[in-house]
Amino acid sequence: MIQVEMSGPLRVLVVDDHEMFSEALALLFERQPGIELLAAVSSGEEAIELCRTEAPSVVLMDVDLPGVDGIEATRRIRELCPSTRVVVLTGLESHTLIASALAAGACGYVPKTRASEELLDVVRRAAAGEIVMPARDLPRVLDELRNGSEPAVVAELALRRLTARETQILRALAAGEATGDIAEGLGISPLTVQSHVKSILAKLGVHSKIEAVTMAWRHGLAPASRSA
Repeated sequence: MIQVEMSGPLRVLVVDDHEMFSEALALLFERQPGIELLAAVSSGEEAIELCRTEAPSVVLMDVDLPGVDGIEATRRIRELCPSTRVVVLTGLESHTLIASALAAGACGYVPKTRASEELLDVVRRAAAGEIVMPARDLPRVLDELRNGSEPAVVAELALRRLTARETQILRALAAGEATGDIAEGLGISPLTVQSHVKSILAKLGVHSKIEAVTMAWRHGLAPASRSA
């Protein structure tokens, strides 16, 4: 279970036009210590207005809403409240839909069929800044995002796929270190470093170390202060 450090309760807004499902979520959150149910609303318009005035920690957003749908509502909420994390609720595990939600600013999705404990964990992980999505879905979602020309979202998701060691090596490359120096500093062989670099390039969808380093610079993984 993820533990989130915060100065006050984690404030959750539920957005779903299915009354029974919405009521069940409301009851679930009302019973959780450290979680405050801000409201349960049935439209994107209501959600946008509440976020404008209340800035919840996490929004659980149904996609299929009357009027302003969940994707557009997510986009507007993220513009109004950049610190609010939006998790899409869906009954259909469509990679195209998930990609659209991520492009709009959502931090992931959760199927409506998930157990209550898993849903609580998703909310806490989202509040902690994680992308909440089964690892098996990431490659397909990344493909959808690339096809939809959403490079910033693709890069963020791709960089999050790196292991801790791969991230360490990419940062070292971005700092200008050679393969031998990286190997010596990490206590591994140059061949192991090369193997990690190959995995980094594959996960980032790039063809050279220069492209990988440029992506790291552009998206804050490493400072771009060193001259070539």
